[in-house]
Amino acid sequence: MGFLLVIFIIIVILALKTIKVVRQSEVYIIERLGRFHKVAEAGLTIIVPFIDTVRSVVSLKQQTMDIPPQGVITSDNVTITIDTVVFYKITDPAKAVYEIQSLKKGIEYLAITTIRDIVGKMELDQTFSSRDIINDKLRVILDEATDAWGCKVDRVEIKDITPPADIRDAMEKQMNAERNKRALILEAEGERQSAITLAEGRKEAAILDAEADREAKIRRATGEAEAIKQVADAKAREIQMVYDAIKSANPDEKLVQIKSLEALQEVAKGEANKIFIPFEATAALSSLGAVKDVMTDGRKHKKVNNPFEE
Repeated sequence: MGFLLVIFIIIVILALKTIKVVRQSEVYIIERLGRFHKVAEAGLTIIVPFIDTVRSVVSLKQQTMDIPPQGVITSDNVTITIDTVVFYKITDPAKAVYEIQSLKKGIEYLAITTIRDIVGKMELDQTFSSRDIINDKLRVILDEATDAWGCKVDRVEIKDITPPADIRDAMEKQMNAERNKRALILEAEGERQSAITLAEGRKEAAILDAEADREAKIRRATGEAEAIKQVADAKAREIQMVYDAIKSANPDEKLVQIKSLEALQEVAKGEANKIFIPFEATAALSSLGAVKDVMTDGRKHKKVNNPFEE
C-alpha cells in the first residue's frame, strides 16, 4: 500500500512538471538544458520533466512604470523636479529576457538620462510650455533604445514639474503682476472706447442739431418770403382794383393822381420791405412831381412881384 502511494505521488509530480497551463496575455520562456527552447503561448503546454524548465513568465499587457522624481538643471541654472510615467509593451519576450538583465531598470535609467539631456537644453519657462515636445522626444528616444530589448514604448507623460519654492513665489508674483497689467489695459481700453463712443454721440447730436436748425431757418425764411409775396400780391390786387374802378369812372387826371397816391400810402403802411408799383402809378407820380415844381415856381414868382403882400 505504501508503495502505491509513493508511485501516485511520483506520477502527480511528473504531471505537474510536464503539463503547464499558460494564461491569456502571458507567455512562458522555456529552456531545455539551460538553453532557450521556445516561447509557450496561452493554453496547454507539455514540457519534458527535469529537462525543460520555465525560465520566466512574461506579460504581454500594456505596462506602466513610474520614474522616480528627478532633479534636473535647466539651461538657465534652475533646478526643477520632474515626475514621469512610461507606458510600454513587450513585443519579443525572448529578447526582453535574454538581451537585458532587468528591462524595467533599463527603461528607468534610460528615461532619467534622456530627461536630463532634453530638459537641460531648455529654459525654465520653456519646460512648462513644452510638455508635449518633451513627451514626444522622450518617447522616440526610448522606443529606439528599447527596440533591441524586444520592447515598444507607446507613450511617455510628464506628470509634474516642480520648481523650487522661491522660484514658485517669484512666478506667482509675476503672474499676479501680469494679471493686474492686463486688467489695467482692459480697463483703459474700455474707458477709451467709452470716451470715443460718447464723443461720436455728441458729434452726431451736434450735426443733427445743426441740420435741424438749418432746416428750421430755411423753412422759416421760406414761410416769411411766401407771406411777403402774398401780402404784396394782395396789395397789388387792391391797387389794381382801385385803378380799374377809377378808370371805369372816366376821372380826370388830377383825381387819378390823388387816388394813386392814396393807394401807395396804404401800401407803404404794410410790413413788406418791397413795394410793387404799377406802371400807371409811376406816370402819376411823375405828373405830381411836375405839378409840385410848377406850384413852387408860382409861389416864388408871386413873392418877387409883390414882396409886401405877406
